[in-house]
Amino acid sequence: MNHPEQYLGQQIVVLGLAKSGVGVAKTLHHLGAVVTVNDKKDREQCPEASELEALGISVVCGGHPEGLIHSGVKLVVKNPGIPYSAPPVAKALELGIDVVTEVEVAYHLCKAPIIGITGSNGKTTTTTWIGKMLEAAGLHPIVAGNIGTPLCDAAESAQADHWMVAELSSFQLKGTEDFAPRVAVLLNVAETHLDYHGTMEDYVGSKAKLFANQQKTDTAVINWDDPVCRELVPHIEATLLPFSMTEELQVSGVFVQPSYLPGVEDDIDRSIVYRDQKLELHHIVKVSEIALPGRFNVENALAAIAASLAAGATPESLAQPLSTFRGVEHRLEFVENKHGVTYYNNSKATNSKATIMALGALNAPIVLIAGGLDRGSDYMELLPSFEKKIKAIVVLGQTKEKIANVAKLAGLSHIVVVDTGDSAAQTLQTALKEASSLTDPGDVVLLSPACASWDMFDSYEERGRIFKEAVHTL
Repeated sequence: MNHPEQYLGQQIVVLGLAKSGVGVAKTLHHLGAVVTVNDKKDREQCPEASELEALGISVVCGGHPEGLIHSGVKLVVKNPGIPYSAPPVAKALELGIDVVTEVEVAYHLCKAPIIGITGSNGKTTTTTWIGKMLEAAGLHPIVAGNIGTPLCDAAESAQADHWMVAELSSFQLKGTEDFAPRVAVLLNVAETHLDYHGTMEDYVGSKAKLFANQQKTDTAVINWDDPVCRELVPHIEATLLPFSMTEELQVSGVFVQPSYLPGVEDDIDRSIVYRDQKLELHHIVKVSEIALPGRFNVENALAAIAASLAAGATPESLAQPLSTFRGVEHRLEFVENKHGVTYYNNSKATNSKATIMALGALNAPIVLIAGGLDRGSDYMELLPSFEKKIKAIVVLGQTKEKIANVAKLAGLSHIVVVDTGDSAAQTLQTALKEASSLTDPGDVVLLSPACASWDMFDSYEERGRIFKEAVHTL
């Protein structure tokens, strides 16, 4: 169907009562659509239902009724996490009904140009950083999407002189059709979310939809150091603006000079530079001046710089937000220093690569707390980092035995396996006490699970908050 001209009077089903579902339901109702919201959770688990019903929106909880999806439905907007195998989604596809995520609806409503950011790791930090950079450049950013504010909520208030800065997951992008951001940013691609996508091909294809509808007048910011990102280049129509830590780009792009070399970290005082369309070089900032620690945050900074320049920021405006931005909650977040031991909350590390990057960012001896939802990995990719970076480990959750096995292969002598206690909070508190008992002054205790949280917690945010509270009460 056409958007948004033909929403008026059309029957639309919204699947899922999460924040994005509530937001898109309100938006579609406001535009005159006949909206039904459906959630398989029982009514008492859907506190948002009463708010929507008060507006005149129909809400059906407790399952997916047989007649929910029928030939009269013109559009289905699903929560990104709902699989395509779910009965109402499968029925809609069988009937030829468009099934999209909130991103698609927001795109058609948004008057502002969009910067879309995706990747396996670093999305939230980079998205927030771009917002800070555009703000410093006077370009009126609105930060939304997977980062917190639903895109539809933000799109309704966005004006043509704003920039919509949107964090986007592969789940969200998979459900897009016409979505075409003015600036598209692909940070990296690692093996993750295969329980949802089934194959890496589907996962990468979902990420690549970020570029699918871009034109030459748009900009594609890609990680030149990531081989999967590089493989997508021949299929991208937009103007490329690559970023690299390992190559001094001879085309327009953002890079580190001199380049990072294998096994060489911070022994040279490097600079981040921008080569413009005329191939002239502009100094942005020294790497040592970036406030966030870790090589992976240098990579995030390069991506944020490239996106901000593509949106019209000047090179001179970017140094201040690069040197003052202290990061995002649950992303290598400093918690406290107690008795000479520093505690970091990296609960957002829901895959191995994120944990490897966090370990690489810290130079002190590390006692690691890891483990969580089992998605089938053997976690052997953690072995080199375990051998080089950590002195002890405490494991919990469904993957505790798998990660403990990697620690044994790494030759660690201090491996503590914490069994699930009376509650998830108590289990994590016990893990923290065990980790603290293994420290000496100058050490770091790092929560970086390498796993999703859903075996024990509702979200990585809940896991991180409980960890921080436990640190403060040690």
